[in-house]
Amino acid sequence: MDRSDAPFRRCTGNATEAQRVVMRRTVLLGAAKLAVLASVRSSFAQAPAEKDATTGRNGTMDIKRNGSRPSGKGPEAWFTGTVRVDPLFQVGDPARLSGGQVTFETGARTMWHTHPLGQTLIVTSGLGWVQREGGPIEEIRPGDVVWFPPGEKHWHGATATNAMTHIAITESLDGKNVEWMEKVSDEQYRK
Repeated sequence: MDRSDAPFRRCTGNATEAQRVVMRRTVLLGAAKLAVLASVRSSFAQAPAEKDATTGRNGTMDIKRNGSRPSGKGPEAWFTGTVRVDPLFQVGDPARLSGGQVTFETGARTMWHTHPLGQTLIVTSGLGWVQREGGPIEEIRPGDVVWFPPGEKHWHGATATNAMTHIAITESLDGKNVEWMEKVSDEQYRK
């Protein structure tokens, strides 16, 4: 089912809200494109100069150097299986965006969860599965971009036979960007 017009169906009675949804999706898509570009170009990054004036958050450009943010193991409270999370960016007020590169080993997946302002996934390698509550499991491949609308319960991860990496971009509402729920059972995962 094509869900690209879903935000407009919910907001047809309020043009201002529809404009905000379009603006939010435009910003998220732009950030997603930048994140993909940054991940592709990261192998060409040079070591920072000793006196680099671009690292502050006081109104100047802020460069997060490749290798400056440690990778972490995906917490068992949020994931099943082996997952590595590489933070890409987290922008403070007034912006609310954050993004990370998440690698799922074979059979690994998230718990069921929702996002208060939605989530964008950009698949960068491997083969994965996504599912929204009540819908079929969908296969995702490199180059695919997945949008989960605000509040849509879903999960995502690798297939049973292939690892998968994606960039995940979310926006926070009142300081929160995700609501974690129950595990995706083996029976649900294998359907």
